Formats: sequence, structure tokens, C-alpha cells
Amino acid sequence: MTTPAQQRAARLRALHQPGSPLVLPNAWDVASARLVEECGAAVVATTSAGIAWTLGVADGGALDRQRALAPVARIAAAVTVPVTADVEDGYAPDPDGVARTVTEVLATGAVGINIEDAAPDDPTALRPTAEQCARIAAARRAADAAGVALFVNARIDTYLRAVGDPAQRLAETLRRAEAFLAAGADGVFVPGVTDVASIAALVSGVDGPVNVLAGPGAPTVTTLAELGVARVSLGSSLAEAAYGLVRRAATEALGGGTYAALAPAASYGELNALLR
Repeated sequence: MTTPAQQRAARLRALHQPGSPLVLPNAWDVASARLVEECGAAVVATTSAGIAWTLGVADGGALDRQRALAPVARIAAAVTVPVTADVEDGYAPDPDGVARTVTEVLATGAVGINIEDAAPDDPTALRPTAEQCARIAAARRAADAAGVALFVNARIDTYLRAVGDPAQRLAETLRRAEAFLAAGADGVFVPGVTDVASIAALVSGVDGPVNVLAGPGAPTVTTLAELGVARVSLGSSLAEAAYGLVRRAATEALGGGTYAALAPAASYGELNALLR
């Protein structure tokens, strides 16, 4: 008999279908997760940036494993759909630490992770491929030991960090994708790519589900589906939009003394009902 975690993991895995993408408006707390679920999301994904900002720190490695995963546990307990967690670089300096993080992710109830290959101390560099493969392999072993088919989404930051010669960026991304999939990843996430030609080349060249980051200026979900994308993430965009509303509404109230920016807000009653 399969466990609830195994069932959620199987559901998450089955939803990665090229041409019929899993759309993820990323959440950062229980209220945002419940709203996303109410809107029809088949999966709730977290955003490390949104979680970090809520906890009062900058995104990008400022949180430790415990602080980062506590909100994930609350989110997983509050929704009925599978949860996949953005764990940045795994909150650990070595593969053994990544394995511990995965064990704790599974303990939260989440059944997927994003793990990135960005170098921790250099905003323009990536971890060596072999080093990142060891970290992905450790994540896979930890999930296998727990008996849960965790979906490991390997993020490749060649485009987001504009690493190396632009003419070689696609080839390097494909090389990393092949290595990461062989190491145990289930899919690859390439943020920073929004042009149709590059996305099509990634889908064609990667032997696994391709995840892209969407938002203003990116192709529509319909177009991404036609290109064969399997997963579309909004990343930190929802959190950014929420905080943008705070700025606009506060500026309006403090300046002109009006409240028009608050008009599209979710109501007190709606939010209370969602969280009862």
C-alpha cells in the first residue's frame, strides 16, 4: 500500500507533461498558498525569495535549513495538493548536508524540490558540474532511502547569471542538463530564458521535462505549451506584485489621501474563510 507522501509524489511527477505544462504561481506563506490552491493550482510551489522576505532577510542563502523549511511545513499542512519546495542550493555546503535537507523536506510533507547550481560566493559563477552532480545524487539517495519519489528539479543558472560566452550558453546549459539528469534529477529549470527560439532549443535538447520562469515579457502559457515546455513557474513574481501593491497603496494614502489601489484586494471575509 502506498503512503500519502508516495501518492503526492506520483501525482507531482505525472503532472510534468511536455505540451501541457504544470503552471506554478509560487507561494510564500499559508495564505498565498491557499489562495493559489483555491484558484485551481494542481501543485503549490514555494518561492525562496518570498519566504526570505517574509522572514525579514534577503534572498540568496541568508536562511538556514530550519528557518527556510518551517514555512514549507505550514504550507504543506494547509493545502490538499502536492507541494514542491524551493531549497536554493540545498542549505548545505556539501552533499551530505543536501541529503539532510532532503530528509527534512520530506518531513515537511513536500514531495519536490528545486535545487540550483549557482556558486554561493560569486554572483557570476556556477558550481562545477561534477560538484553539482554529487549534490543532486545525494538528494536522490536521501529520497530513495525514504521511499518517496521526490521530484528533483535541477535549476541551471547559465542564463539567469549570464555565465560565460553567450554563443556557448545553450551548449553549456544542455551539457549541464544531461549531467544533472544522469545524476538523478527528474527535470531541469532554466530561468532567464524568454525568447521562443532558445526555449524551443532547450526543449529539443533536454531529455526530460523543461521548466521555464515566466512573468511580464515572457511568452504566454499557451505559447510555452506549443513549444513543449512541461512546467511554468512564476517564481518570486507574485510576492513582488503583492509588495508592489503595498508600496502603491501606502504612497496613495500618505500622499493624495485616497485608496483606489486597495480596490482589487481579497476581502477580510474571504481570507478568514480560507484559513478556518
